[in-house]
Amino acid sequence: MSETLVVNEIYLSLQGESTFAGLPCVFIRLTGCDLRCSYCDTAYAFNAGKVKTLSEILSSVHHLALPFPDSKLPGQTGRLPLVELTGGEPLIQKNSRPLMQSLCNEGFTVLIETSGAHDISGIDPRVHRIMDLKCPSSGESGRNLESNISHLKHTDEIKFVMGTVEDYEWAKQQITKHRLNTICPLLFSWVQPLTPEQQSKVLKPVPSGLTPLSRRELVEKIIADALPVRFQAQLHKVIWPPEERGV
Repeated sequence: MSETLVVNEIYLSLQGESTFAGLPCVFIRLTGCDLRCSYCDTAYAFNAGKVKTLSEILSSVHHLALPFPDSKLPGQTGRLPLVELTGGEPLIQKNSRPLMQSLCNEGFTVLIETSGAHDISGIDPRVHRIMDLKCPSSGESGRNLESNISHLKHTDEIKFVMGTVEDYEWAKQQITKHRLNTICPLLFSWVQPLTPEQQSKVLKPVPSGLTPLSRRELVEKIIADALPVRFQAQLHKVIWPPEERGV
C-alpha cells in the first residue's frame, strides 16, 4: 500500500461516546478540518500530524490490538478492539476510505466520526458512521449536508452536540422534519466546557442571543418531552482530565 494519510495520533483507549461507549477502541486521529465549531476540543489536530502509509497505520492498529482475543462481539461482525477514525474531519483526506475498507477486511468493527459536512455515500457499508448534525451554537450549522441523511442506515448514528436551548429545539425540529428516529440511533451530547488549553482563537464564537443549557436541564428536557434519543456524556472526560490527549 503506497497511499498515505496525515495522522495526528493513534492510541488505544475506551470509546467515550456513541452507542459503543465503554468498549476498548483504537483511535486513528487524522489531521485537518474545514470547520471551526465553537466547542471544538481537538483544535490541535487542525494542522499537526505526520505522513504515514496505510500499511504503517494498519501495523500500528494491529500492534495496539495484540492483547485482545479474536472473539466476536455480541450482535457484531467484528472483533475487539473497535477502530475509529476521527479528527479533525477524516473525510477531507480521500485515503481515509481505503483505510476503512482495509480495516473492515481484517475483521475489525470500524467507526467513523464525521461532521456531516462531507458526503458519506462512498464509505464502505460495513463502517458505522457517527454523523453530526451541527446545531446553532456550533456556528457551523450552515455546513450540514442534508443529502447525507438519505444515505444513513440503521447501523449508523446521528449526533447532536448541544449547549443551548436553541440547539435542543432545533434538534427536535430536525427529528420531526426528517423522521430521524426511524433511521438510526440519535445521540444528544451535551457540550463539555473547554479548558483554557482548549480555547483556540481560530474557533467560531457562539452566536449571540442563545440561552445556555446545563447538562441537567438537557436531561430533564429529554425526559419531559419523551424523546427517542440517547443522552451521552463524554465518558473519556469523566475518567481522565478533559485536556489530556491520547485517551
